[in-house]
Amino acid sequence: MSQSLTSFAELLRTVEKSAVHLEMRDAYGVENENEEFAAWRKGKRLDPGDRVAWWRPWLDLVRDVTNKGVTMRRARIVSEPVSDYIRFEHHGTFTNVAAGEQIRWLPRRSASDLSLPGNDFWLFDGRLVQFNIFDGDGRWVHTDQTEDPAAVRLCASAFEAVWERAIPHEKYSV
Repeated sequence: MSQSLTSFAELLRTVEKSAVHLEMRDAYGVENENEEFAAWRKGKRLDPGDRVAWWRPWLDLVRDVTNKGVTMRRARIVSEPVSDYIRFEHHGTFTNVAAGEQIRWLPRRSASDLSLPGNDFWLFDGRLVQFNIFDGDGRWVHTDQTEDPAAVRLCASAFEAVWERAIPHEKYSV
């Protein structure tokens, strides 16, 4: 099961200034990535010059949102050495960057003294948090949304602390 891109897109399109996303898992069991991940494990790589081959609806959404002036930032906390899934994700991240998203990576050992929420999240315009809840195998289960000021402050503070320490995508190698 995965969240509907349409409902998430509707939410993201309402953002006026910023959308930040903190990811803290070393693997995700995202059904629509299974085929791509299996092909990547067998040696298939995306060609940055063949945009038609890798451009997809998510990237259209990112481009549309960032083109209207919204800043989109994603930070990923990862264990090192990285998992195969993180290698796969790192390889494909140039697509997110091409669409307008800013991405940084933070080795988990550099996050030990940070206060972090228990789940991955999106923070929209510094007012609405959407927690992404996953099961033990990394499959999305559901989302919880809140505008509770304490939760918003925790997530905003956590994201900025991670962002400050994290390594820009173009400088992080796996």
